[in-house]
Amino acid sequence: MLLSERQEKILEIIQHHSPITGHCIAGRLHVTRAALRSDLAILTMLGLVDARPKLGYFFTGNQAQDPVVKALSEITVSSCLSQSVVVGADMSIYDAIITLFTEDVGTIFVGDNNVLCGVVSRKDLLKTAMGGNDLHAIPVRLVMTPVSKMLYSTPEEKAVVAAQRLLEYEIDCLPVVHIHTAEDDTQKKELQIVGRISKTNIARVFVECGMGRRT
Repeated sequence: MLLSERQEKILEIIQHHSPITGHCIAGRLHVTRAALRSDLAILTMLGLVDARPKLGYFFTGNQAQDPVVKALSEITVSSCLSQSVVVGADMSIYDAIITLFTEDVGTIFVGDNNVLCGVVSRKDLLKTAMGGNDLHAIPVRLVMTPVSKMLYSTPEEKAVVAAQRLLEYEIDCLPVVHIHTAEDDTQKKELQIVGRISKTNIARVFVECGMGRRT
């Protein structure tokens, strides 16, 4: 697997300054720590670096040759995402619960013309239902987690990075979006929903690699 220019720079920094934390690496490259999450995950999976809690990253230089590891490290989210269930912000809690069971999902995304507005989980709906509220009268926008507080993935992101985010934040799925930035002075980001990636999707990828169905 060929490394990107930034991954090569990260590897060089770790090689000469290990142990070094992700924040220190980001500082040397003048980017945020979050921007390096994907690169560090790939370098770790390839066996080129190792990470230890409270110490940081170490250089190992032993690129893994295992075909399963190689296959996993090259898979993008676009190749393993599934269809998302999107409802309008004014849909009632009652109808959202019906949709949840009809579509057999644990999470519903809230959107306006497929632009992400928020997310509602099974737990959110159950909590509202247990409160003795009129489920026909309450719209999902009142109980959803707004987009400003959501995590998401993009089609070109590595699947291993999305999987790491699912584990780190202990969530079941992420919306997969195309990011559009407004051309006016606001520079506001608009997240266009294209699908979702879940723990089930990741497990399916792992099985396919293990059975040789992905190379």
